[in-house]
Amino acid sequence: MKALSAQGRQTEAIRYAEDCRSPWASDQDIDGLCEQILLSSGRSDKAYARYALTANRAGTYAACFRALVKKYPHRPPAAILSDLVQQTPGDEGKWFAAAKEAGLFEEAIALANRTPCDPRTLTRAGRDFAEQNPALATEAGIAALRWLVEGYGYEISSADVWAAYSNTMKAAEKVGRADEVRARIRALVDTEQPTKRFVTDIIRRELGVSAAD
Repeated sequence: MKALSAQGRQTEAIRYAEDCRSPWASDQDIDGLCEQILLSSGRSDKAYARYALTANRAGTYAACFRALVKKYPHRPPAAILSDLVQQTPGDEGKWFAAAKEAGLFEEAIALANRTPCDPRTLTRAGRDFAEQNPALATEAGIAALRWLVEGYGYEISSADVWAAYSNTMKAAEKVGRADEVRARIRALVDTEQPTKRFVTDIIRRELGVSAAD
């Protein structure tokens, strides 16, 4: 394939690579080589459409997004993110960090609420954006508490719950929405299963929830 490409026979090289697909060959490696051939010959639109989304899979969702934005600078980041989200149904929440990093804040919050998103990732966003974008920080924190209430997160501790709550309320106070946000959080904890009142027990006093509730 590389020999054909070096001879300027890109179409044949890609066809040869496609014919090499088998249970013993890496589809991602083949896609990456084909993408490289198309990019080197100036056919970036075709490279993106046929190979980019699979060739650039990385260790994290955010790393995959960054690689594509860098490789295809003529494509709007929002369009790339949308394509990636459509390719991974059920994993929408995992694209939150990528959307946030790209400054696509509305999309980030929408994704964080569509399917489970790591509560700690959301809590960090609430902390990091408390000053520059308290509205985003507030919604990220509420999303973190939502997934904590629903039992998501790995080895969650009381410190994680308290951080999610306190960061959310600090951001909410900055935008004058403390009472509204506290009521939303109260509504969230009211949905926590009676036999698993972990989140409720930790922030009960702050919300004015009695032990009998």
